[in-house]
Amino acid sequence: MEGDFIKINDWMLPLSCLYGWAVNLRNTLFDIGVLKSRSFDVPIISVGNITVGGTGKTPHVEYLVRLLHDKFKVAVLSRGYKRKSKGFVVANEETTVSEIGDEPFQMKEKFKDIVVAVDKNRCHGIELLTANEGQEKQEDIDVILLDDAFQHRYVKPGINILLVDYHRLIIYDKLLPAGRLREPLSGKNRADIVIVTKCPSSLKPMEFRVITKAMNLYPYQQLYFTTLTYDHLQAIYHGEQRQLNTITKQDNVLLLTGIASPQQMLIDLQPFTEHITPLTFGDHHDFTPDDIDEINRMFAEMPAPKLIITTEKDAARITKVEGLSDEVKQHLYALPVRIKFLLNQEESFNKNIIGYVRKNSRNSILVKAKDDNNTKDSHHSGNRPRTISFRNN
Repeated sequence: MEGDFIKINDWMLPLSCLYGWAVNLRNTLFDIGVLKSRSFDVPIISVGNITVGGTGKTPHVEYLVRLLHDKFKVAVLSRGYKRKSKGFVVANEETTVSEIGDEPFQMKEKFKDIVVAVDKNRCHGIELLTANEGQEKQEDIDVILLDDAFQHRYVKPGINILLVDYHRLIIYDKLLPAGRLREPLSGKNRADIVIVTKCPSSLKPMEFRVITKAMNLYPYQQLYFTTLTYDHLQAIYHGEQRQLNTITKQDNVLLLTGIASPQQMLIDLQPFTEHITPLTFGDHHDFTPDDIDEINRMFAEMPAPKLIITTEKDAARITKVEGLSDEVKQHLYALPVRIKFLLNQEESFNKNIIGYVRKNSRNSILVKAKDDNNTKDSHHSGNRPRTISFRNN
């Protein structure tokens, strides 16, 4: 059921009050204009959350890439969490996972024709991605997807997408450190689109109505529901594919994860076999030689038939560490994750996203800019900042 993974540490609630006061102060400074949010003359779509832990950001950003990259020149800008490099980095064929982080690396591996960049300072990254000259000049970017940027309020996106885990609904959670909320529940009001992620595919209409009412969104906010789906298992070392339904009740699975919320993946694999042994590490975990020894040992002790299943994100990191046994390499598979909209909402979502990008593309903006300049000259008005807003479309 919804909210079933939430655990509140009541004894830490006084610290949550102090944390909430600090976050509210920061948000207020943005709201009254003391801290400035910048708008840019390029469509920007932000995807993020207000909780610590995985809500499915990467598969939702990848959905947007698949939706847009045949029609527009797409760039993905991420912080590049736990990367070893500094500053602004644009990925190319030689870029390593340590230079840009596991999630940007995964996206660049999948989508060779998009621009993937990392920069902790998102405003600086957007400036370089849209520069018309200089060393960092890119081909004309039509749309920038900001990965994990809901709290990065220095950028004002045209569409702000908030992801909420069905199993950790923010309406039932508490602020850090008692719960896992990064900011108060009122933070959801900044979202143009809210997506409840990781829903069971069998969610009943009554549950949709209950969650919709409980989320208590404003009329300008759109609510969607998605569930996780899986592609074929991809052998990491020998390149073969295996359909998920070829796993039998007799198979023993070592589920190797270094992600924030592996519970849903475990639940989704249980219909195929009950013999699942989780080996869980922290989110974005850097695998060490000792970890590799542990993986080799556990897999060697498992009875046949057996295989190892991991995530694409973990596969990008684990293959950079030497020492995996030949047996492990022969049976190690990555399980690609995709998202699917429920309630036949896909067409509505796609139409809104494509319409926003098309209306605010650079070609359209050039025409608008000429009109704005003509109006400005005729009225002798001062400089006015442009805002591309989904709410105004």
